[in-house]
Amino acid sequence: MPFGDIQLNDGRKIPAIGFGSWKIPKDVCTGQVDQAIDVGFDHLDTAQVYRNEEEVGKAFKESGLSRKDVWITTKWSGVDDKDPKTSVEESLSKLGIDYIDLYLIHHPRLCKGDIEGTWKKMEELKKLGYVKSLGVSNFTKDDLKELLATATIKPVVNQILLHPYVISSTTPLLEYMATHHVVPEGYSSLIPLTSKPGGPVDKPMNEIAKRLNVKPEQVLLAWSKAKGAIIVTTSSKKERLESYLDVGDITLTKDDIKALDHAGAKGELWQARKQKMAVAAKYIAAAGLLGYLVFSKM
Repeated sequence: MPFGDIQLNDGRKIPAIGFGSWKIPKDVCTGQVDQAIDVGFDHLDTAQVYRNEEEVGKAFKESGLSRKDVWITTKWSGVDDKDPKTSVEESLSKLGIDYIDLYLIHHPRLCKGDIEGTWKKMEELKKLGYVKSLGVSNFTKDDLKELLATATIKPVVNQILLHPYVISSTTPLLEYMATHHVVPEGYSSLIPLTSKPGGPVDKPMNEIAKRLNVKPEQVLLAWSKAKGAIIVTTSSKKERLESYLDVGDITLTKDDIKALDHAGAKGELWQARKQKMAVAAKYIAAAGLLGYLVFSKM
């Protein structure tokens, strides 16, 4: 069955897959968003810092669709040190809409150590009718704990990096979010293919793809879906976008998920060891150079 909607803690429902505009240049953004809408995406994700909200808004307007038929997410990114209220007003103008479905704090560092005060400013935007739902992005478990301790309006989502090579370190965050009914939105789920090919995840991913007669990228998105995450993905190619939407029909077994998790954890451990070795090598090189300089002056 195709992708449906996911229930949020404020009673609203969000489409379970969205088209993201991160890294899409302004000159091609409207065309790529047009294409995504044409193939069936009804959830668009952008951000103040992407600097393409105007182009996303133009694509929505050109689609001729009713405002209620397209979910639009954008983010307060602290561009030019503008506060959330000024930023959301500018985003509404650029997008050409009268409300935003979901407005996120793009990163906890924007709060400058005051998550409580910043969230109160976000809550005010909902009270003013600028936004329908509020959420966060890139928040850690500790960040969420701090926010939830004083929030009167809970964040509905936390948009986070989500792929098998971070699942070991991310699982405690996902478990904490589940207990508070904060839904994960996963971005960059295709990193095992796009940035880390040849790692431990390749073997189970390709075996599952062959067994199900699907593409490896579909396996990774199905894995993200199995984690209960809203998928945020992108592509300039129509056939790929269509294949992403087809993931709604793909269900992985518990063994499939376990195999990908296990391979991802192995890769995460290997990467951590590699980084430690690189740091150690730098220290050794620096010590060797210092020793040479001292010896040469003797």
